Formats: sequence, C-alpha cells, structure tokens
Amino acid sequence: MIPVRGFQGAKVAVLGLGRSGLSAARALRAGGAVPLCWDDNPQARAAAEAEGFACVGLTGPGAFDGIATLIVSPGIPHLYPMPNPVVAAALEAGVPVDNDIGLFFRSLATADWDMIDTLPRVVAVTGSNGKSTTAALIDHILQEAGRPVQLAGNIGRGVLDLDPPGEGAVVVLELSSYQTDLARALTPDVAVFTNLSPDHLDRHAGLGGYFAAKRRLFAEGGPDRAVIGVDEVEGRFLAGQLTEGAADDRVIRVSSGQKLTGPGWQVFARKGFLSEYRKGRQIGSIDLRGIAGLPGAHNHQNACAAYAACRALGLAPKLIEAALHSYPGLPHRSQVIAEAGGVTYVNDSKATNVDSAAKALGAFKRIRWICGGLEKEGGLGALLGQTGAVAKAYVIGREAAAFAMQLDVEAEVCSTMAVAVARAMEQAEPGDTVLLAPAAASFDQYDSFERRGEDFAAEVEMRLRG
Repeated sequence: MIPVRGFQGAKVAVLGLGRSGLSAARALRAGGAVPLCWDDNPQARAAAEAEGFACVGLTGPGAFDGIATLIVSPGIPHLYPMPNPVVAAALEAGVPVDNDIGLFFRSLATADWDMIDTLPRVVAVTGSNGKSTTAALIDHILQEAGRPVQLAGNIGRGVLDLDPPGEGAVVVLELSSYQTDLARALTPDVAVFTNLSPDHLDRHAGLGGYFAAKRRLFAEGGPDRAVIGVDEVEGRFLAGQLTEGAADDRVIRVSSGQKLTGPGWQVFARKGFLSEYRKGRQIGSIDLRGIAGLPGAHNHQNACAAYAACRALGLAPKLIEAALHSYPGLPHRSQVIAEAGGVTYVNDSKATNVDSAAKALGAFKRIRWICGGLEKEGGLGALLGQTGAVAKAYVIGREAAAFAMQLDVEAEVCSTMAVAVARAMEQAEPGDTVLLAPAAASFDQYDSFERRGEDFAAEVEMRLRG
C-alpha cells in the first residue's frame, strides 16, 4: 500500500466504494487522514463499514463542512453529462475534487528516495484503443529484462494498492480518460498516447472534451519523454505541442502503416516490420509477423508504443525483441481461444467501439464475425468499408435486428451468444476465423466485456467437446 500524504488529521470524503474507492480509503487512513465514505449501493457501504470506515451522507446542509477534499471513483460523473449530486455539493462548498490517481502521484515519492541511487520511474499509458495491451506489454518486457515492475490503474491493481517502489523500479499505469480528466496531480516520467477515436463522448461532452481529458496527462504532467501515436490528427497536434523542434527527441513519434521521417526519434511498423529511427538513421528492426500474441496492424502499433517506452527507459532493442516473442497476449483482446478443423476462434470482447472492432477485422483474412450489443453514440458508420474480410456477421444483443441493418455485409440476427456461436461454427470453413469483436458495449446482456468474452469462450469450448 502507498499511504496518502498531505492529509494527516484531515477529514477526506470518498465517493464510490468499488475497487479504487476502498483502496483510496485504506491508503488515506494509512496516511493519517479520516475517511468519510459514501456509495449509493447498501452492500458497498456495508463492506466499507466492515473494515471500520464511517459511511455518511454527503449531500445535506453542511455536509462538506470541515472536509479537506473529495475523492471520486472513475465511474462517477463529475462534470458531464451532469455532476453527481455529491460532486455538485462539494463544488458548491468550494471543496477540491480529486481521484486515486491524483493521490498516487502526490504520495509516491518519500524521504526514503534520498537513499536510492536509481529512482523509481512511472510510465503512464492512455489513448482510445490498445492502452491495456500496450501497458501489459511494457510490463512484460520489463519483467523479462529483470527490472522490478508493477502494473496498475485501469488494469491490474488499484494504484494505491501497489507496494512502494524501490531502487530502479518501474510502475506502469494504464489510465482511462475518466482517470486523467480529474486527477489533480499527473507527473509520469514517460507518458504514452496510443491513438484517439470517438468514445465516452457523453461523459466528455464531445470529441474535443474527450481529447482534452487525454491531453492532460502530457500538458499537466510534463513527462521527461512522451511517446505519441501520430496516425490521427490529434496525435500529430499533441506531438507538435510538446516538441521544441523536429530534432527534439523528448517526443518519440509512433505509427502503424506509415514510414516516419525526420531528424527526431520515430518508431513505426510497415508490412509487419517494426523500425526505429533516430537522427535520421535506423538503429533497430523487428519482424512482428510471427508473434502470436500481437496479431494485426493495431497490435503492431501497440508493439511500437511499448518498444518506444522501453527504449526511453534505456532497454536495448534485442532485449525488447526477445520479450515481444514471449508475450502471451491479454484475455479478451485478440485472444486465440481455440483452433480446430482449420478454424481459429478469437475472443476480442474488448472491442467495444467501432474503431477497435475495425482494427480487429483488419487482422484476419476470412472472418465469421460475432458482433452487437449496446450501441454507442455515433452509430456504426465508421465500419462501412472496413468489412472486406467478413464472410458473414452473426449479430447478438437486445437490438440485434437494428444493429444488423446498419452493416454492409450479410448478417444473421442471432440475439444470443449461444445461437451466434452455433451458427458461425456450423458455417465456418477451414481457413476461417470466428471472431468476437462486438463494436458495442456489453451492458444490454452482460455486466462486463469480460463476462461476454467468457461466455463466447465457454460456448466454443462446449461445442468443440461435442
């Protein structure tokens, strides 16, 4: 645990008692603060009270009298589409609002660091798609290199549940826009921006607000090195804002699909080969085509970003290359779950928006595509023209018929995962890939994308067993 500093003897309100909220309450208490907790869910309050935390209402008159700050869990709106009533009460009372990420950055360094020769470093990864894979890949490479490393944030452990890092250690954080938007302290040593595509637009009042939330990691944090995906205009704009000139190697530009040129530092992938250029000279190259855990151009972009971050930490290209080959992949992200009769079964349940689904569709040659769910704002228009490898779509979800009508491929309305898997397996031919890439949220039928992916895997396994 990382005890929270700066609030000794102060009352600190904690809103939301899930993983990050309870972790924050524990770390506040460990640092000498007095947490006052609330969650609308009675079971969550009971769990907190069982650990000795006081649960009090935070919206009545004078509720924020004497409270130093309010810590808010990521899923709770603090501005758009409208602030949660507790957040609104804090703002009305002039009480600062923060989250566990802000507490982490303000509490990480300790007096013990004066005795450390090689200070711990923090790598923070954000973006629309690929940030989980990129963060996990950085963590894997560092482990393979023998570096002490911990993975946390939107993946793995809560940030305040980490062990205090010691000599030469690295903390790798995956940060969502919900987390970067609110954190009052953001000071990574290396910050990574993978890409940007429309997502969570209601929470950020549009694409501009969404990009602004991601940009805070760089504008507020001032990282020593910034790894920026430049395949979208927002990434190119961000790289331009951070650099002092074309030769400024504090910014490492990353791309999948285009060759990057110039006197600066670039890492890009073309036709399955990763290349590193610095000061106009190639200094590294890796063949990514045979790496099972990183299929498709979108994973090649993730590999470029992870490679660049690890190079910024001083790792050698050959060491990184060896680690890439042993990377097993993440569950629910281009995860091969079975191969039988010449057919490959791939679980990409994490493809919850149209951009990530389009990238998954570009990774395989002939696809039986299971898609559908709770459609996100913006519709499916961005998928048009991206389905050339799809032999047929099998649509699930409560609104499967309406979803299917928006597709530009032959589509069968299946509604349930069981029917979709059965029909796809019946019609699949050797060389086909049965791919779950929903292009939609899971919440119409499942409580998480993980549960949806587990259901897909269970249905496939059951039918393969006969």
